[in-house]
Amino acid sequence: MVRITEERLIELTRTFAGIRICVIGDLMLDRYLWGAAARISPEAPVPVVEIDSEATRLGGAANVAHNLYTLGAKAMPFGVIGNDFSGEMIVSHFRNLGFDVDGIVRDGSRTTALKTRIIAHNQHVVRADQESRGMIEKVTADKIVTVLRRHISECDAVIFQDYNKGLLTPYLIGHCTKLANENGIIVAVDPKFDHFFEYRDVTLFKPNRKETEGALGRSLRTENDIANGAREIRERLSCENVLVTLGEDGMCLLESSGECSIIPTKARKVHDVSGAGDTVISTLTLALAAGATMKEATMLANYAAGAVCGEVGVVPITKEKLLAVVAGE
Repeated sequence: MVRITEERLIELTRTFAGIRICVIGDLMLDRYLWGAAARISPEAPVPVVEIDSEATRLGGAANVAHNLYTLGAKAMPFGVIGNDFSGEMIVSHFRNLGFDVDGIVRDGSRTTALKTRIIAHNQHVVRADQESRGMIEKVTADKIVTVLRRHISECDAVIFQDYNKGLLTPYLIGHCTKLANENGIIVAVDPKFDHFFEYRDVTLFKPNRKETEGALGRSLRTENDIANGAREIRERLSCENVLVTLGEDGMCLLESSGECSIIPTKARKVHDVSGAGDTVISTLTLALAAGATMKEATMLANYAAGAVCGEVGVVPITKEKLLAVVAGE
């Protein structure tokens, strides 16, 4: 795998500040309840967690936008929220950070995705989800397309961040991809099972192994299996590059040249994998927009994912942390 010099790293990260990326995907609010568990409930064989503190953070596609922000770039989120407290909190978080929120559409028929995690002694005990999973209406998709059309000429890349919560319909995917390709900008995709093969003609397609196995209908056990799976995806989607993330086994990168590489993970200690995929797609896309090669961008994304896996909860990567972990290798 290619190595990157300190000078090259500084050159790329300095360029981050001039990059603007549109993030289209399922916006979520992550709620954390932190405490300690010292006894078992008399009502059921479950721990009683005495809550000491709580916090809310941007999750899902909102976390991708937040990662871009903490890396020094400008991001504009596109998605849908309900007329509820969780939706208000997402908008409030974005506004406090100085984000343009014109791409966030309110839909009173939907529930904003809220994931509540209870953590005791730095261990994730349970998660409770509230969300809508039905596909958005065409009128909602058209509102998003209208705002994207207004801003697309100012952008360097588009990221699709799909969590199967109903935002990314074939109609919306098709119209947004067309707009991006007409403007000659990078299109990166972090897919889920639904509509896996709707993301055609994109720059980068980044599924994980489980998603790839589900889409192809077979297990990917060996490096050869994974490489062949990546080649099939690229052929079916007519995309330029495919990156299959493999958890503790690293990543498989298939480039537009046809070269395929297996990249070992950079995670040294894993406390929590929540948000690692968000960090990969944001770091990788930003690096590409800044002029990195595909291998350089993948390397930086690999380091970034390793860093956030060492944290508890969804924590975005920062430019300072990224520079530190690469320099410390």
